[in-house]
Amino acid sequence: MSLESLDLAIGLIVVFLLVSTICSAVREGLEAILKTRAAYLEHAIRELLDDRDGKGLAKSLFEHPFVSGLLVGRYVPKPLRKKAWVLANGRGLPSYVPASSVAKVLLDIAGRGTTTDEVSSDPSSVPLSVASIRARLLNIGSVRVRRVLLHALDTSRGDLELAQKNLEDWFNDSMDRVSGWYKRSTQWIVFVIAIAVAVGMNIDSIGIAKHLYRDEAARKAAVATAYEITDPQRPPTQEEATKVLHALELPIGWNADTTPRSGNDWLNRALGWLLTAFAATLGAPFWFDVLNKVMVIRSTVKPREKSPDEFSEDRQAPTVAVAAAPAPAAASDGRPAAPSVILAPSVVLAPREPENEHYCCGREPSEPTADEELPAARGGVAL
Repeated sequence: MSLESLDLAIGLIVVFLLVSTICSAVREGLEAILKTRAAYLEHAIRELLDDRDGKGLAKSLFEHPFVSGLLVGRYVPKPLRKKAWVLANGRGLPSYVPASSVAKVLLDIAGRGTTTDEVSSDPSSVPLSVASIRARLLNIGSVRVRRVLLHALDTSRGDLELAQKNLEDWFNDSMDRVSGWYKRSTQWIVFVIAIAVAVGMNIDSIGIAKHLYRDEAARKAAVATAYEITDPQRPPTQEEATKVLHALELPIGWNADTTPRSGNDWLNRALGWLLTAFAATLGAPFWFDVLNKVMVIRSTVKPREKSPDEFSEDRQAPTVAVAAAPAPAAASDGRPAAPSVILAPSVVLAPREPENEHYCCGREPSEPTADEELPAARGGVAL
């Protein structure tokens, strides 16, 4: 992957991270006002205790001293929907109830009754035990919950703490399903918020990608911003995300230059908004982790302008030309002779001297040679 492609990807990831941070902050603001998490918890407890009206065992649990301190005011049940609404109002309800408190309340209600009065709070009453709870298990009106309590008592082997642990596991397993409900509803809410942010701020992912592809300065600014974001090793806050998003040199916001001028422009813009919204639903922690990994990859890529390609220093031998010899004469039988190929070196060599070192100047070795008939010396050192 080229450095330019990595910088373009980093720019898009930075935008997705900032938009996700803004959307998450808006979602948390809505949660602080509506207490939707508390409404989901209350809905799940009423389903779990087989009390959809909220006037039986669920009401006894929320009014029990172990749990009542978590509420603001008194418990007032509301009509229960088939499914909890994504923007349900849970003001006054606890956002979290410990599993140990729920288990203790159920055992206490089974052993001492649903009402907190002088009789149930008498110090001389029989201490709770597996046997005493089992003997008064009819205090639990729901057949389904009673069956769960019976199983918890039977598998405790007479140990009250083990029976409580069994009830805690049952409650926690049920709350895992509630967590899944809440996460799915949160994703829908974040998606709607992201659509509003993308349209309101005109954050078009497709247009931003085109701008980063064409503008090298914008890519460098996005990479610099990525280094600043990942340096403290924490996702940016909502205020920081808003400032950074406006500081980037990107086609964001509404003005005469960013307004679509045709139907195709509006269609492309809508697709870009949807892409931004879908990316925001993944959450800021997801994009922060992705950005850190991509920055590590970028640090391993050597920029071409800083390290140009180096050529090999190996020297090649002189090129030898290949020349075809003249065509030989035809054979005596009339058939053409096979062509022969000779090598024609590019360097002209001197004629080879005779192999016999005593042969010189056309004389026989036995004949003496006069000094004046010797050839001129070649090479040597000039004095």
